[in-house]
Amino acid sequence: MDFQFYLEKLLESEEFKEFKTEFPDAFLCSGFFTLDEEGTDNQQHLDYWAPSVKKLYSFKLNENPIVKVETETNSDFIPKKIKDNIDFDLERVESLIKEEMENQKIKGRVQKLIFSLQNTEEKDYLLSTVFLSGLGLIKAMYDIDEKKITEFEKKSFFDMMKFIGKKD
Repeated sequence: MDFQFYLEKLLESEEFKEFKTEFPDAFLCSGFFTLDEEGTDNQQHLDYWAPSVKKLYSFKLNENPIVKVETETNSDFIPKKIKDNIDFDLERVESLIKEEMENQKIKGRVQKLIFSLQNTEEKDYLLSTVFLSGLGLIKAMYDIDEKKITEFEKKSFFDMMKFIGKKD
């Protein structure tokens, strides 16, 4: 599941061609991908920011034909541009996560992986949340330029619930 495959699929679609005609200043600012190891909830979305109208549009690539959705954003929100020449393979990132799980002796079966493509601090990253059997979670950051995992942390569902329930 190579990123360029999804990008080319979008760029060749009539929906996107019409969008770029209407908003030639629009740029890729994020992406969302899910790999469902136990079901069929695989998703691929690429998001474009149109500065001329200050709106975010998400393209659902798993629909046929591709569907464009205008999304709600905070009025102060201005996303950063994803580099034009990025490439990564989701299955390769999944493999690196599983290797790191082995290295850290993390038990549990991978049930679902969620990837968020973002530009942070002028670098493009895939931020990953991995759901494991037994209510385990892994948070990982994959540096697209360096082609490696730069952060990796195991959590439990209960850790997340403590965070959500915390009062100021």
